[in-house]
Amino acid sequence: MTKPARRARIGVDVGGTFTDLVLHDPERDLVHTGKLLTTPEDPSVAILDGIVRLLREVGMSPAEVHSIVHGTTLVANAIIERTGAKVGLLATAGFRDSIEIGRETRYDLYDLFLEPATPLVPRFLRREIPERVSAEGEGLLPLDEDAVAVAAAELVERDGIEALAIAFMHSYRFPAHERRAAEIVRALYPALPLSLSAEVAPEIREFERTSTACANAYVQPLMGRYLDRLEIALAEIGFLGRLYVMLSGGGITTVNDAKNFPIRLIESGPAAGAMAASFLARLSGLDRVISFDMGGTTAKMCLVEGGSPDHKFDFEAGRVRRFQKGSGLPLKISVVDMIEIGAGGGSLAHVDDAAGTLKVGPRSAGARPGPVCYGGGGTQPTVTDADLVLGRLDPHYFLGGEMELDPERVRRAFEEMIASRLGLAIEASALGVQRIVDETMAAATRLHFAEKGRDPRVYTMIAFGGAGPVHAQHLAALLKIGRVLVPFGAGVASALGFLVAPPATDMVKSHVTRLERADWNEINALFAEMRERGVRLLLEAGADPEEIVCRPSAEMRHVGQGFEIPVPLPSLHLSAADLPAIREAFFSNYRMRFGRTVEDVPIEALSWRLACVAPAEDIRLGASAFPDAGEALAARRGTRKVLFASHGWRECGVYDRYRLAAGARFSGPALIEERESTCVVGPDTVVSVDEFRNLILEPA
Repeated sequence: MTKPARRARIGVDVGGTFTDLVLHDPERDLVHTGKLLTTPEDPSVAILDGIVRLLREVGMSPAEVHSIVHGTTLVANAIIERTGAKVGLLATAGFRDSIEIGRETRYDLYDLFLEPATPLVPRFLRREIPERVSAEGEGLLPLDEDAVAVAAAELVERDGIEALAIAFMHSYRFPAHERRAAEIVRALYPALPLSLSAEVAPEIREFERTSTACANAYVQPLMGRYLDRLEIALAEIGFLGRLYVMLSGGGITTVNDAKNFPIRLIESGPAAGAMAASFLARLSGLDRVISFDMGGTTAKMCLVEGGSPDHKFDFEAGRVRRFQKGSGLPLKISVVDMIEIGAGGGSLAHVDDAAGTLKVGPRSAGARPGPVCYGGGGTQPTVTDADLVLGRLDPHYFLGGEMELDPERVRRAFEEMIASRLGLAIEASALGVQRIVDETMAAATRLHFAEKGRDPRVYTMIAFGGAGPVHAQHLAALLKIGRVLVPFGAGVASALGFLVAPPATDMVKSHVTRLERADWNEINALFAEMRERGVRLLLEAGADPEEIVCRPSAEMRHVGQGFEIPVPLPSLHLSAADLPAIREAFFSNYRMRFGRTVEDVPIEALSWRLACVAPAEDIRLGASAFPDAGEALAARRGTRKVLFASHGWRECGVYDRYRLAAGARFSGPALIEERESTCVVGPDTVVSVDEFRNLILEPA
């Protein structure tokens, strides 16, 4: 008798404060979760400890696990903290300084002491190579191969670079010079990691393309070592399956692809939360959703429409001012379009002595020392500490009772650092922290909705993350969102996102043309080339070739405009007969974004994109996947006083989330506790439990 195929999968999300894990075993119809503090000095320690513990709790061996899907903040942290490799750059003669000149714009017009983002490659590590190609892809000056060899030798042997980026002018149209330069360097230094701009970001706009190639090279050695160590460590505990990695665009890819293009992982953790919200939206039949993921370090919001999150194809990393657009390094990569705010459970509260006002974030206590209540050495109050003072958290049931919180230590910290300086009571100070962090998130979310021309009142909020359900209802009220959904296992929902994300990749190729003059045979050839590469990558990730779906699109604008918008295309094989449909798709998207159309100005396409997607694993979240449950009355295990901004101190019923069955219904105020999070339900609110054990919060 043959042994059944291994089907169990584990999703692992390494956050700034906690590492979250979700195990799904379809053979047993089992979903099991875990959460433990992140180990910043080596994230793999918490990953391995969490996996071993998770498997022990369900009585499973590592050899029975089919695959592990992982997301990490390592790439983002390396760029923010400038802990990546020493990188060299080969650029076209005359263009070595393009990454420093940038766009020549100021992200703050009125700051006379403006600090620009420092390039990842200092000037002394940039070399000019004689070569030149026109914007149409015609050779103007042949590649000086001797200059490539001399420059590589200087950078490696004299300057000690650890990785090399190659970015020549117009290589998105004619990549042969970059490829030949790479061949020369590899022949001399086979082990040197290389990043070619024509492979990393084959798109128009030389500054952004060069910046992306340099960033890829900057994190390539770091991610290569990390993934190698992680694979070895997993093998040592007996794991025999495959390790996959989450992409910033919400798909999953192979370890080998992640090593070659690690910059595509920069938002892999936050993307998982958006994918989890998309899965939950489809499961619940919701078309318009705002995903609200509030963890220990940041809060992330994302619009999910039609069961899929919004995407964009540019990103800024390592901002000088974290939430100031234009102050970072531009990257041309596919990412889930979300806003990120320095408002997490670990966000630090302090009094601005100059202004005499209370401020919260964006700095965070992280996993170490963590909030004051953790007892890990933190001395400055955080949002989590404020939630404890307000009665929202049970000091004896944090992480299901594994971590005992210290309320007295928190009260002393609030008194010393905030209350005494503002002349307020401790509880009023904590309430101020809560209101500031919620208003900060609401203001950023309103702006995000406004930029997209959306009305938040017609959306449902899906709240998750360790701190998300604690703050969700008040935030929803500020945004005039009437319905909040809190999933089962909300505190680790991002890790679930790894398991419901499909194997996927985004291909792009720039080819600038006006629509009425387009050479459709050339464009179809671009799509054929991208499809071949995309399908090959998904086959490596274990996808069935019969199930791979390819979705073409293009980035278009009116001639003369400086920015473009994404437009879906009707087919992979286009012709002049498709022009009316393409024009109408452009006008429809343009109208949605800007509220008007300009039909007498020609349209041009800049870049052609192809999203290749295979079906995600099917995860069933029916009642049998969770622990036994009962009626709401049986789930009630006491009361606790909570301070609400608009209602003062109120006695709240405390409910055990694991004992709430589908169909249960009761009124707030209430606290619904599970191991990884607490859902705070205000007065005048009705809570119901749907068939998937989601909590639904609505006005009474």
